[in-house]
Amino acid sequence: MFRLLILGGTNFLGRHLVDAALERHHAVTLFNRGRTNPGLYPMVEQIAGDRDGGLGALTGRRWDAVIDTSGYVPRLVRQSAIALETAAEHYCFVSTISTYAKPERPGLDETAPIATLDDPLVEAVTPETYGALKGLCEAAVDAVLPGRTLIIRPGLIVGPHDPSDRFGYWVARLRRGGTMLVPGRAEAPIQLIDARDLAAWMIRMVESKAAGLYNATGPAEALTMGGLLDTGRQALDSAAEFDWVDDDFLLGQEEAVALPFWIPANAAQAGLLAMDCRRAVSAGLKFRPLSETYLDTAAWLDTRAPDYAWKPTGPTPAREAVLLGAWQKRQHPVTAHRRS
Repeated sequence: MFRLLILGGTNFLGRHLVDAALERHHAVTLFNRGRTNPGLYPMVEQIAGDRDGGLGALTGRRWDAVIDTSGYVPRLVRQSAIALETAAEHYCFVSTISTYAKPERPGLDETAPIATLDDPLVEAVTPETYGALKGLCEAAVDAVLPGRTLIIRPGLIVGPHDPSDRFGYWVARLRRGGTMLVPGRAEAPIQLIDARDLAAWMIRMVESKAAGLYNATGPAEALTMGGLLDTGRQALDSAAEFDWVDDDFLLGQEEAVALPFWIPANAAQAGLLAMDCRRAVSAGLKFRPLSETYLDTAAWLDTRAPDYAWKPTGPTPAREAVLLGAWQKRQHPVTAHRRS
């Protein structure tokens, strides 16, 4: 039996890590503020506390390993590493592929340069600072615990209990059917990983006290946006018809258009959906069929309250219809003119 401390542990990846650890009969302790899904694991030891000034609650304890799922600010991550330096033999930090400095080209591996901040003391987590802050968090842990640190850099994480609604948008949209606005190109690369696959692999890596950096997304073989949505259409028995709308049209709208997983082909972040993850695959990272992720996510979505307020990850049906109408008019101006 492994004694495992998880910082966080009740939201999305964290809860899947707890499930994976319990499935392997490990003794799990959770340290968090008790604000997200309190009472989710009554059978698991819970230590309430805030990592900003409340780490004293961990004093005098011992664990075989720590998994840090909730570190975003380098100062706080460093304090956690120092507080646990003698309390645990191994520290696993969940980072992100967004930490890379220039992800415009595909195929970046773990040796690529990471982003930096003009002011390394910045602590505001924004879309602009997020990746660089995670990189500083990685460095903070490794400086305190050299040779004892495992850094996991996931990409898009999907599956049941995903609070972002990104993958959920496509599941719900496919189930609704009809003509469906799909951004970019069918052959555009896409990578994602089921949170359960990531969690199971991470627990095995922690058990072996593996160290170093690992990009962690999937699948093992190349996937395209067209393949992603075709798989969903088949898995969900959807009657949706895809209307592929090009980047320039969407970028040219007066009102910004946001769609999950869409990164324009010429964007500075285009390479984030085509990372080199061979190191993780060689270390045992495996992926369930994408159709299973679709079906399980759909089943989980059905358990949410009917009045659940979806995150604004994609256009409303009305907005989508307007965009599709404008796109069709641009593609077939003569026909559109005759119909009017």
